[in-house]
Amino acid sequence: MSSEWVRSAVALGSNLSERREHIAAAVREITNLDGVRNVRASRAIETEPVGGPTGQGDFLNAAVVFETRLAPRALLAELQRIEAKHGRDRSSAVRNAPRTLDLDLLIYGDHVIEEDDLIVPHPRMHERLFVLEPLAAVGADLIVPTCDRTVRECLADLRRKCELENGGDRSR
Repeated sequence: MSSEWVRSAVALGSNLSERREHIAAAVREITNLDGVRNVRASRAIETEPVGGPTGQGDFLNAAVVFETRLAPRALLAELQRIEAKHGRDRSSAVRNAPRTLDLDLLIYGDHVIEEDDLIVPHPRMHERLFVLEPLAAVGADLIVPTCDRTVRECLADLRRKCELENGGDRSR
């Protein structure tokens, strides 16, 4: 564990079983991690699934912003442990399949990490309203290092783009 605190953000999603309970429990579990403090959680919003198999249920999506002394890989391991505890099976070969809990590390300070199984900032976060809207509620001033823009600015840009392209389709 580092002695330096790093401001980080995680997206939460669930579209199986007790969605609201999975999200609330994950927020509590992140809050209780050693090396995590000052957790702020957004409210959950309901969104349609993006990609993946047809016929799956709507998602609840939320975001948390916090400070951590955990290294990025250690934080990722904790997030995947929480997912597994809630029945998430990452061995599924189906991309964007329904899931009880999805925790994505979005931002880890000003770090840019590009490894096979860890990419931070999340590579598509600036293209997804279901990520940016809850994140802006609790971390609008966070900088997305690969865009060199705040979450607030990324959200405004994406809203304008959606309005121009498809009349504000929120499922992107």
